[in-house]
Amino acid sequence: MKRLKTAALFALALACGTLPAWAARSPQEILIASDAVRNPDFPFGLTNTLVEYRKGKETDRSTLAIYSRADPNGGQFRSLVRYTAPLRDANKLILFNGKDMWFFDPSSKASIRLSPQQRLLGQASNGDVVTVNFAKDYQATAAVEEDTQDGDRQTRHCYKLTINASTDAATYAQITMWVDAATTRPVKARFFSDSGKLLKTAYYRHYQPIFGVERPTETVIIDGLEPDWVTVMRYSDWVKRDVPETWLQRDYLPRFKPE
Repeated sequence: MKRLKTAALFALALACGTLPAWAARSPQEILIASDAVRNPDFPFGLTNTLVEYRKGKETDRSTLAIYSRADPNGGQFRSLVRYTAPLRDANKLILFNGKDMWFFDPSSKASIRLSPQQRLLGQASNGDVVTVNFAKDYQATAAVEEDTQDGDRQTRHCYKLTINASTDAATYAQITMWVDAATTRPVKARFFSDSGKLLKTAYYRHYQPIFGVERPTETVIIDGLEPDWVTVMRYSDWVKRDVPETWLQRDYLPRFKPE
């Protein structure tokens, strides 16, 4: 009887064009939906072009080839990142296996495990360039509705999520993320250290149809202490492709040959 009464109330709410509060998604479900906007659910490759600016002037530029596939056991992405430019960094590799991160330099033939602190090095850190499903390493504990400006200074009605690290693999201690309430597209995020210090603010912009879904093709990262230090990450050349399991093994890094 109770089940029938609940179904009747739900049908009535739908007929009225509204849903009761208990039918709303949880903060974690909103985070999962936002992850699905950023990342395909199959193996893929793309090109990430990073351009760094200080006080409005370009100071550095790098190009990375990224190959990613989700771990069938945990669902977190594993990625192999290959530097293609500038020439001084060509063919250096970063391997992220969902928990550990390794850096390989072909000149020394050595791979070095990056500590959690080293993952944060650089304005667009190593932890930022690999593909990540936030919901696998973080727990969203609260969601409140709030209007905010996106990266193009347009007002968006969003869910403001409070997100805390839930595994040792998480790069940041805490994240505040604004997710568009109508589309679950990520709009912007603020990333914090263990001490609560603002490390960076990211804006997700230039949504384009990728694999049938409108996805962000640009992330603008603003330093937490130096707001005139800005890095723009642009994603292009998306392709659905196989990412062999051997590519995601540390022992294979010295033998990896770019296609």
